[in-house]
Amino acid sequence: MMASSDVDIRGEASLFSDQNPSEMDALCPSPPGPSRPQRNYERIGERTGTSFCQTLIHLLKGNIGTGLLGLPLAVKNAGLVLGPISLLCMGVVAVHCMKVLVKCSHHLSAKINRPSLTYGEAVQYGMENVSWLRRHSQWGKHTVNLFLIITQLGFCCVYFVFLSDNIKQVVEAANATTFNCHMNYTNQTQVLVPSFDSRLYMLCFLPFFILLVFTPNLKYLAPLSLVANLVMTASLVLIYFYSLMNIPYPITLPKVGRAKDYPLFFGTAIFAFEGIGVVLPLENKMQKPQTFIPVLYLGMGIVTFLYISLGTIGYMCFGEHIGGSITLNLPNCWTYQAVKLLYCFGIFITFALQFYVPAEILIPPVVARVSARWERPVDLLLRSLLVVFTCALAILIPELDLVISLVGSVSSSFLALIFPPILQILVFHSEGLSPLSTIRNVVISLIGFVGFLTGTYIAIEQIIARNGQKETFSTYMVQ
Repeated sequence: MMASSDVDIRGEASLFSDQNPSEMDALCPSPPGPSRPQRNYERIGERTGTSFCQTLIHLLKGNIGTGLLGLPLAVKNAGLVLGPISLLCMGVVAVHCMKVLVKCSHHLSAKINRPSLTYGEAVQYGMENVSWLRRHSQWGKHTVNLFLIITQLGFCCVYFVFLSDNIKQVVEAANATTFNCHMNYTNQTQVLVPSFDSRLYMLCFLPFFILLVFTPNLKYLAPLSLVANLVMTASLVLIYFYSLMNIPYPITLPKVGRAKDYPLFFGTAIFAFEGIGVVLPLENKMQKPQTFIPVLYLGMGIVTFLYISLGTIGYMCFGEHIGGSITLNLPNCWTYQAVKLLYCFGIFITFALQFYVPAEILIPPVVARVSARWERPVDLLLRSLLVVFTCALAILIPELDLVISLVGSVSSSFLALIFPPILQILVFHSEGLSPLSTIRNVVISLIGFVGFLTGTYIAIEQIIARNGQKETFSTYMVQ
């Protein structure tokens, strides 16, 4: 899941380019100067493209965000032992699928003499490699773009819910916030002055998000984004420190969770691991693309360690009281209230980056149909409508943990687990793909599809159940 980053976007992105936009276009611009097909596997010039360390930093930024904060609850849904083991397995599979996507992109770009491919283009040309799918290859690209749009708008919905829940909690506890960060092993932030519903907070944030996406060029957000990166990093360090120092002993938490809750774990975990959308843009922008696989292994190794450690430590610290985000369990003192506010600031700035992908896919075709004098007003109107749409979805499902699980199950499972193995079969089926590789690809895709079905069903069921409980409670209070 993508976090805030230093934004260095090229001037005005071409709205009518054949290349599909990616959030990483906003993170690291394409290297200047000529490039050669990927079969030569090295960029011309010694100073073009991103270095090993720069790419590693971007990879970490592209995978660490709100999903990390929801993993303690995911571990609770799976169990104290089964949860970390499942996260490790999912990390291994996710990295394998990322590597498969890069390998297929290399093979196809060399085959058609293109310097690089996007995710959608890789699927499109992969389908052209199969005679009976060739006529429908454009649908492959459109399908990937559709899931990218769903995923990114889903992230934006999560941001609305995250901000409303955390800011609401800070406001409600403001009068009793102290400098004493003691531990009482319950939901740490005590609500002393109840305020209005979290959905009203979302409406309050709506104008600010609209103004944010009106930014004509994301490079103007670069200074704020850099600050956001720093404060989010500091916030994570403080969260780790507090959770690690306050684990109660003996630990009596269940080793394995309920079977019915495991699909919720799957949705949250795959939401966190869904960084596959940044893989090809990062690899395409490297000075030495042949070093990307080591970057991938190192970066995703660090990410997997962070996910497993915070998920496990957070659950051990707060136990059955763990919230949809671990920030909701932090104590009622100024230090950790500041942590919430700082992380909210980082998430707010990140909204513009997540919004970049669906906006650049959906808006240009509409703007192209109007006269020049109406282009800017129509562009701003459509941006506003997209933000209002994400806010409306968040208002309909104001449950942070269930929104994360639903987005992960519906869209991230396809992008991270289902499409890459299928793509490898399409690309290499006529070039001696081993039966073992075929079986492995089919199994991974089936796991992703089962996770999609069960995770979506359970998340929707839980959303309906919670809304029913709220309505019953409201009716009881009125009576």
